[in-house]
Amino acid sequence: MATIGFIGLGNMGGPMATNLVNAGHTVQVFDLATEAVERLAKAGATGCQSAAEAASGVEMVITMLPAGKHVRSLYLGDDGLLANVARGTLLVDSSTIDADTARAVAAEAEQAGCPMIDAPVSGGVAGAEAGKLVFMVGGASGPVEQARPVLDVMGRAVFHAGPAGAGQVAKMCNNMLLAISMIGTSEAINLGVAEGLDPKALSDIMQQASGGNWVLNGYNPYPGVMDGTPASRGYTGGFGTALMLKDLGLAQDAALKDGKATPLGALARNIYALHDAGGNGHKDFSSVIEFLQHGGGSASQ
Repeated sequence: MATIGFIGLGNMGGPMATNLVNAGHTVQVFDLATEAVERLAKAGATGCQSAAEAASGVEMVITMLPAGKHVRSLYLGDDGLLANVARGTLLVDSSTIDADTARAVAAEAEQAGCPMIDAPVSGGVAGAEAGKLVFMVGGASGPVEQARPVLDVMGRAVFHAGPAGAGQVAKMCNNMLLAISMIGTSEAINLGVAEGLDPKALSDIMQQASGGNWVLNGYNPYPGVMDGTPASRGYTGGFGTALMLKDLGLAQDAALKDGKATPLGALARNIYALHDAGGNGHKDFSSVIEFLQHGGGSASQ
């Protein structure tokens, strides 16, 4: 069993840290929200008063933060983690951020004598709670293999995508494709329902036909079609629209930098931006079907 510092106990980080505690690891936790720290302490973790305290005397530090600026500040600030952790501490950042930031922080960590990998995840809150996340990892093979037994506790699969930043690139591309698939699937179901088809019957047909995709297989956006999905519980408890919009922004920033055409990715970003602006940022991203049902108008409730 390992001694692990875990920083960032939000909707994803909290369940991930809990799974590590339940697996028997010694986990020291910190979050700016004291109630999150208290909740993990009740689950068996050691609550800490600062990030530096959570990262003290551990073999590994895992961070799950909102954006690249938070990652830079936490690791590279004057009193950041790199100024406080012991040399040789394995650093794992599971935040979803831009690849350039991931590479820059990893380079600084290497200079400080700490191996670092970027390990963003796919699977949403449900995957985090069930320990069935997919980790997309960037970094040298040695640190990746060192982290794998711990990542396996929190996930069902760990993919080594390449060097530092590669995990972020894989996550960015995956979520751009997911957003496009969700919009396309929602459009098809909406059209079929408008023409008089039962949404479940249509979904079953498309699932087995050439239009089959991951959304139809396990994340149907139409309410009542599939048990256990956010659509069947008021679009709660999934991957938020605001988070999908953030990831689509990362993809478009990269496409602009690299000079690559991503017209569907750009359109998906615009659609999610309008949906988010209608007050739906807190809803699961599959709620975009409501936006399309209203002809592109606000579906805020």
